[in-house]
Amino acid sequence: MSDNHSFTRNIVPEQQTASPQHHEKPLRIAVLVSGSGSNLQALIDAIEAGQLSNTEIALVVSNKANAQGLQRALRHNLPALHLPWRERVEAEAKLTAILQLFAVDLIILAGWMRIFSTQFIAQFSRRIINLHPALLPDAGTGNVYLTSDSTSIPVFRGLHAVKQALDADVKLTGSTVHYVTAEVDAGPAICRAEVRVEEGDTEETLHERIKQVEHWLIVEAVRKIQHE
Repeated sequence: MSDNHSFTRNIVPEQQTASPQHHEKPLRIAVLVSGSGSNLQALIDAIEAGQLSNTEIALVVSNKANAQGLQRALRHNLPALHLPWRERVEAEAKLTAILQLFAVDLIILAGWMRIFSTQFIAQFSRRIINLHPALLPDAGTGNVYLTSDSTSIPVFRGLHAVKQALDADVKLTGSTVHYVTAEVDAGPAICRAEVRVEEGDTEETLHERIKQVEHWLIVEAVRKIQHE
């Protein structure tokens, strides 16, 4: 993926995401999905290929019963469950109990389409990470991002970040793996990659290229967290 001229790796320096936790035992991760689970598959493949050592997927959770991500998990004999998300307080209480039961160290939001409450996030401080299809600053906050070619672009947050990038007519966008905080898409960055916007791109074509980058980016993020 790194050979493609449209992709630029942009790894955040280690000292900016330092955490007091160090895992000598296997890092037990829970992957939360709402759709196809392609980034879940990237993690599965990396673990099975030995590219991501000392890591195990302890649990896969989806708020949608028909999510393809659940089927991916079952095909690889991973614990997987459907957790309906009709009422957030009740659902978060159930999820908290499940995560504790499975002794989860790290929660990965990989296409998870629900926003957690401040109270839930506080329980798992610096233990929840998210893939966001846009470039976020190192600290996560702020409204401007400086690209690798020293161009200032707006920071795109929320559900329609890819469309925002196209509407703003930027030449570079990308994806960021970041820690989840109470403010949506504003947590400290762990790692990220730039993706060039090509002439004629639609929201679908640009999003698809961003997804391809995310497959190695999420693996890189877990690897960095392991070594903090």
